[in-house]
Amino acid sequence: QVRLVESGGGLVQAGGSLRLSCAASGRTFRSYYMGWFRQTPDKEREFVAGINRSGSTAVYIDSVKVRFTISRDNTRNMVYLQMNSLLPEDTAVYYCAATPTGLGPRSQYEYDFWGQGTQVTVSS
Repeated sequence: QVRLVESGGGLVQAGGSLRLSCAASGRTFRSYYMGWFRQTPDKEREFVAGINRSGSTAVYIDSVKVRFTISRDNTRNMVYLQMNSLLPEDTAVYYCAATPTGLGPRSQYEYDFWGQGTQVTVSS
């Protein structure tokens, strides 16, 4: 069992930056592949970035690839999403998620544990 709590969302102007954090409970945190997703009211939850158990490999969707960076600290049970050069279309509720599947799935249905979400709003 993993409990996830996100923080760091807020309102920022286009071109600005935010750093999202996800605190995980449990001693087995390093056993989970971690992902960040986002969702707007009119769309399905979308995979944004993922990172493997050791933190050595990260994947991103094309629209954030050069702007966002996912990282993790297994000694602190933390996952981060550094978001730079934010655009209005990045506005969404951002969720942290965990899956025991080590292959880096992009489907929300393969993730077992979710945080409550944190709102990111980018103004133009």
